[in-house]
Amino acid sequence: MLFRLLAIPNLNFYVGATLDKHTRFAIGGPARVLCDASTEAALIETLAAVKESGWNKTIIGGGTNLIVADEGFYGAVIRYTAKSIDIEGGAAGGGSNVIRVEAGAVLQDLVDATISAGLRGLETMTGIPGWVGGAIYGNAGAYGHSIDERIVSVRFFDGREVREISGKECEFRYRESIFKRNKDWIVLSATLRLDSGHPDDLKAAAGSILKIRNAKYPPEMRCAGSIFKNLFFDELPESARALIPKEIVREGKVPSAFFLEQAGAKGESRGAIRVADYHANLIYNEGGGSARELRELIAELKARVRERFGVELEEEVQVIP
Repeated sequence: MLFRLLAIPNLNFYVGATLDKHTRFAIGGPARVLCDASTEAALIETLAAVKESGWNKTIIGGGTNLIVADEGFYGAVIRYTAKSIDIEGGAAGGGSNVIRVEAGAVLQDLVDATISAGLRGLETMTGIPGWVGGAIYGNAGAYGHSIDERIVSVRFFDGREVREISGKECEFRYRESIFKRNKDWIVLSATLRLDSGHPDDLKAAAGSILKIRNAKYPPEMRCAGSIFKNLFFDELPESARALIPKEIVREGKVPSAFFLEQAGAKGESRGAIRVADYHANLIYNEGGGSARELRELIAELKARVRERFGVELEEEVQVIP
């Protein structure tokens, strides 16, 4: 298997790479092999080699929303690292305000590039960690906006061929997409369309957002941001709806933090894994925490909310394996 990987152009691989270095929680044991493919051809050939070998495989991006088992993953962990960003249009005019971006681009790099080009629409996503492919996979967003609002089309590999579908066909919903429901589909690139704006105004808006985000989620904090999805008010049991203050319901959603705080989540801990004292939906690793402790704490908080309110919280994070 490893000799086969050596023959693939534009592929770098690392035997026994520890995955804690590739996740925001800084948790996770070793991979049998970590493969970074920087072209579509390299990715497809790597997938074929892994399939023929009979090894297990999993696809990851920037590791923002991942809990990797303490034992690691006995198989191939594959990342698509192509990261070009091509912009047409912007403040200078003369273009269509279209951006083509590869899945391995860092999301913040895309946000910064569009702001500098005078393109409005992604500035509210400043400070969100991770790669573009993962942002599309999970329909990332903040401050009332999600990336799906700007998606024209997405190219992906479905295990047999490269395909392209429209934004509508991606079936985006709150923190959901067709890619999340088809784990073997790998996002390769996307086309987005933004509006024109003034770079200075966009930088100011992004700067204000980043200040707020960094106060809540300090860049050095080992966390995945909010651990649970917010909930749709209309889908909650009547008994739970009756307890929710109207002023906290925004765009039809109720913060999970409301239920977690009522259930006494703030400050809870399992070993080195803690819930923030100031935000009940923020779990972080103080240093040296384990995946076992993290999953135990998540399960405990879900049980408390379920028992008290009859509400089932759903994690934003993904678990490997």
